[in-house]
Amino acid sequence: MKAKKSLGQNFLKDENVLANIANLFSSTKNDLILEIGPGMGALTKYLIQKKSLVVAYEIDERMKEYLDKLDNLEVFYEDFLKCDLSLLKKYNYNNLYVTANIPYYITTPIIEHILKNILPKKMILLVQKEVALRFCALPNTKDYGYFTVYLNHYFTCQKQFDVKPECFEPIPKVTSSVIILDLKEQRENLDEKKFFNFVKLAFQQKRKTLKNNLKEYWFIILPVLLDNGYNINVRAEELPYEMFVKLYKEVMKKEV
Repeated sequence: MKAKKSLGQNFLKDENVLANIANLFSSTKNDLILEIGPGMGALTKYLIQKKSLVVAYEIDERMKEYLDKLDNLEVFYEDFLKCDLSLLKKYNYNNLYVTANIPYYITTPIIEHILKNILPKKMILLVQKEVALRFCALPNTKDYGYFTVYLNHYFTCQKQFDVKPECFEPIPKVTSSVIILDLKEQRENLDEKKFFNFVKLAFQQKRKTLKNNLKEYWFIILPVLLDNGYNINVRAEELPYEMFVKLYKEVMKKEV
């Protein structure tokens, strides 16, 4: 089947890689696996062997002839970004696992759509290597940014292995990577929308210091920064997730 460039389709065909991805799952018969963009079912055929129910969203209806033949699978042929994920609750699962081979241009929107509606126990994603490095980056590295902190609020992120372009059909121009996002058992109890806006503001001009990006909060957060060993020229990319939480909570104290 010819891949549609408009959908960013690159079909993973390497059976060793597919099996390795499936082996990263530890789901049981009482769990639910959500697969986004199963294509012709290359990974799906491994997932349904896990005994968990697999629910998939596939925008390309040409895939019906492949997917409708598989057992223990329910497929919604629609745009995942427009779907109502609250419908998944009807499956009455214990834990939710998410997997996807995500085109670069919709990686962030897909993750945001998931997290605004459901919180998976684990997400196993195949993404462009540069995206994987950004998601799993550490402070004081060029890849560290707003979305890294956003993900760190919910998950611990780990890059598992790279996938060569030759493992796909058609062959992409970039290397891909498999990453695991593990849901944290305990998360900070805060207004997430306000917190993420605060972090986004801190990164709005990455080359500038926090003093410039967070002008309106500077005299509130300065004592916290100094107490934690940072100087007045600190940039957002130097701060770990936990430090952003401290700064945000201090700002909220003053606004109450």
